[in-house]
Amino acid sequence: MQRHDEPPVILAQGVTAADEPVTATTRTYAASLSKQMTAACAALLAQQGALDLESPLSRWLPRLPAWAATVRLRHLIHHTAALPADAKIDATVGDADRTTPGTIEALARFQALDHRPGTVHVYSNAGYVCLAAVVERVADTALPDFAQRSLFAPLGMADTRYWSGPGPTPPGAAPLARPHPAPLSLGDGGVWTTLSDLLRWGQALNADALGISELMQTPGRLDDGTPIGYGWGIGVRSHAGHRVYRHGGGWTGLRALHARVPGLDVSAALLAIDDHAERRVPLMGSLLDEVIRAIEPGAPAFVRP
Repeated sequence: MQRHDEPPVILAQGVTAADEPVTATTRTYAASLSKQMTAACAALLAQQGALDLESPLSRWLPRLPAWAATVRLRHLIHHTAALPADAKIDATVGDADRTTPGTIEALARFQALDHRPGTVHVYSNAGYVCLAAVVERVADTALPDFAQRSLFAPLGMADTRYWSGPGPTPPGAAPLARPHPAPLSLGDGGVWTTLSDLLRWGQALNADALGISELMQTPGRLDDGTPIGYGWGIGVRSHAGHRVYRHGGGWTGLRALHARVPGLDVSAALLAIDDHAERRVPLMGSLLDEVIRAIEPGAPAFVRP
């Protein structure tokens, strides 16, 4: 946890699958926490006028069927594109090809969408794989290179990178539980990072160091104007009277959660290796409770939704 520019408060314990001690600089898979980094890349391009959020997906990924002409890039950002369910795509891809090309090829096999884009909010990993592919085409560079130049290097996140293989983990990273290595797709996941870097990321967004925080924190809407509790790669929540921006991530043997409270200039992160338990939200809620009560004595306790 970190507030303002004060030294972070970090608790690290346990060992990795390689029997190395877990520390604040242990690089591990960020899973779906990667989505906010992918969204940040898209936000930078949108801010520069290079990325039109109303452009159809078919413009950038012509390999997809005719339905791609009805999907707008904003639909991908806010999970309103009505793409096939992740379980269906996973079954089509299989464990052998959990890559960006494999995911897009699997999408191309579906000739119809489940709903009309913009009418429902359904979380979609494949949507962020497509968004990352669009970012690469607009930026005319590989996503790992664009993110390094535009996000990680400027923010001093020296231990963070996107990884698409060929090996299951980047050099020096903590391996995940066998026999389920992390997917090699980019956009929905793909980022490997450390607890220290996640706190840097949170504080940078709180300080609007990239100039895109307001955009990223803006909740999406369905096409009929109905608001949804999801911004650009982050959930929009409230806690003890404060706006909280939060996102989780998980894979076999990995649980992660990142939260920010910009009004208090607080960011917090949880990374648990070899953990299959779903206790991230109450743990984060308890942590935020303690922080908020220390800042604002008498603040109400967290109530799990």
